[in-house]
Amino acid sequence: MSQKINIVCVSGTREKLQMAAMFASVAAATGEEVMVFLSMNALPYFVRGRNETAPAEGELGVLLGQEGVPPFKQLFQQAVELGDAKLLPCSMAMDLMKITKDDLDGEVGPPTGLTRFLSDAEGGQLLTF
Repeated sequence: MSQKINIVCVSGTREKLQMAAMFASVAAATGEEVMVFLSMNALPYFVRGRNETAPAEGELGVLLGQEGVPPFKQLFQQAVELGDAKLLPCSMAMDLMKITKDDLDGEVGPPTGLTRFLSDAEGGQLLTF
């Protein structure tokens, strides 16, 4: 039985973004409906042309930065391209950071408020990173 997977990304650390991306890509690849809400410190990593690496929290985060480990943005892109995944930027965070839809990477969907996200997420599993 299929279940919606709803992921809230608010952290800007490599480990949390990587784990969220792994959940999203695996769930999307196995046919699950996936919604990822990008807010707070996670959102700036999805601004077009931003190539900064998310800071590591600890030793594993450093290891995640090694060659051969697919970066979180690549995993999120694969989730959108290969499955039923949507990356939804937080409209409030966009307003505060003065980010427009045109400033975001192409795979990022329309700005979404928290109320709408929670309404759409009803009945599914909610994960927060």
